[in-house]
Amino acid sequence: MTGARRISGNATRTVVAAFAVLLAFPAQAERIKNPVAEFSGVDKITGRITNFDVYMDETVQFGALQVTPRVCYSSPETEEPKTDAFVEVNEITLDRKIRRIFTGWMFAESPGINAIEHAVYDVWLKSCKKDSDVPPPETN
Repeated sequence: MTGARRISGNATRTVVAAFAVLLAFPAQAERIKNPVAEFSGVDKITGRITNFDVYMDETVQFGALQVTPRVCYSSPETEEPKTDAFVEVNEITLDRKIRRIFTGWMFAESPGINAIEHAVYDVWLKSCKKDSDVPPPETN
């Protein structure tokens, strides 16, 4: 046999097993990229919880925190809910310096994972949205 290679029985079983795994886990639908992230925040001093919408790449201040979502994904309505956002959070210190305290993914279905736990303010992702009652930021 020139140019051909015999596949051993082990290799054949490996290919069959890999194919079976692909059949067991059907392809997931494309994630939806949303223009708005909805957050909840709590001021631990007053106990007040605030919900606020933030457009992608916009920065909104919540207390001494500046929250900037970079991308916000959700799953299609036909799939199990999965909502996550890549977020950057800065703190404005008492001496008016800006210090990055968080860069990473937040998960709406698991708010305890990667929520911002600050001494005074906590912030977590609530959902991703297609639109908001808040007008979008002005673009130059």
